[in-house]
Amino acid sequence: MKNEESPFTQSATHPALQRTHRVLILGGTGEALRLAEHLSQRSDLAVVSSLAGRVDQPTIPAGEVRIGGFGGVASLIEYLVTHGVDIVIDATHPFAAKISSHAELACRRVSIPLIALERPAWRPQQGDRWVPVPTFESAALLADQLGNRVFLSIGRQELDAFSECSKAWFLIRTIDKPTAPLPQRSRLILSRGPFQLGEERLMLRQEAITHIVSKNSGGTATQSKIEAARELGIEVIMVERPAVARSNSYTTVDHVYSRLEQLLRGHMASQLDSPEIKRL
Repeated sequence: MKNEESPFTQSATHPALQRTHRVLILGGTGEALRLAEHLSQRSDLAVVSSLAGRVDQPTIPAGEVRIGGFGGVASLIEYLVTHGVDIVIDATHPFAAKISSHAELACRRVSIPLIALERPAWRPQQGDRWVPVPTFESAALLADQLGNRVFLSIGRQELDAFSECSKAWFLIRTIDKPTAPLPQRSRLILSRGPFQLGEERLMLRQEAITHIVSKNSGGTATQSKIEAARELGIEVIMVERPAVARSNSYTTVDHVYSRLEQLLRGHMASQLDSPEIKRL
């Protein structure tokens, strides 16, 4: 029986089907690093990772990298069009609401597919003592009680909300030295995760911590502090995530890979259906 070539084989040398697809990853997370490492190995993709530049010495992902914000929706649209971006993957931190909102608007306006990776939030388990709060300001008011010894683990960007606290004592952990004024009763330690459960448990005991202030970031990089708090019966003031209006989102890196493949196959099919290809 004669084997017939598929239309993909027949048209494989056509320039329209040889074009490399340009993928922009909005990064800064462990998931974004994994995406960049995997996708940059593909010959059919040109991968660019964008980092906000909030960390002095960020972990640099594989592939091309740009550092710095876009400056708003209009500037992001200009970048997408000027650089011929075909697909955007938003793998930013769950609390990076501004860039996620800007990406949603920009991609919608120029009809570029957006794949949003939304890391699942932590959920309280048996033994957890959580007090959910909507903002960092409300967390500061609750934490600043007489006699509290607070482990402040929220990064350096939101420390302004705690600068006026005067009653509680704070152990503050950040990756880089903060520029915002710190609470008058505090001690700063600089360290980068991930952190081990035993280390977190020991630190909380040695510092006699009574409360932890944390973002509900999800993931595993800083989850050990939540597990240690559960074991030690420490109350966690948990700052809830900001709401981001999304048309769709995916919860794992594997889901992102699957959606990307769907988009690439759809693009290939549309190219094969074009009048130019049909004439071949």
